[in-house]
Amino acid sequence: MLSSALLSWFFAQFFKTIIDSIRAGELCLKRFWETGGMPSSHSATVCGLAAAAAIREGFTSSVFALSLVLATVVMYDAMGVRQAAGQHAREINEIKKQLGDDDSDNLPEKLGHRPTEVMSGAVLGIVIAWIVCSFIPSGG
Repeated sequence: MLSSALLSWFFAQFFKTIIDSIRAGELCLKRFWETGGMPSSHSATVCGLAAAAAIREGFTSSVFALSLVLATVVMYDAMGVRQAAGQHAREINEIKKQLGDDDSDNLPEKLGHRPTEVMSGAVLGIVIAWIVCSFIPSGG
């Protein structure tokens, strides 16, 4: 189950880096370690874990129940609290600019996710879990 979660995180970050590099027209390797964007690595990770738990332990298991609750909280937080924090950071950075404070010490703005980013991360995590559970013995 852990391998499903970790691989889901890795591939979400990998795809996010590729997508943002294409949009920017240059390779953005630092993006691999940043939050926010498409797809949500938080959603991919927790959905990879929950899907692997469902496949390995069953939909009625305690492990799946805990994983599902965790996934729900993380995805809600990514779309709600963290998205709002990113919007606040954008506004604060804009106020700083209007006040003449143009230094590069701005607040990070890419903190949360739009629903499509969360859903794409969730789908990615489920697909990765299915692949991992199909090809790797139960120990993973």
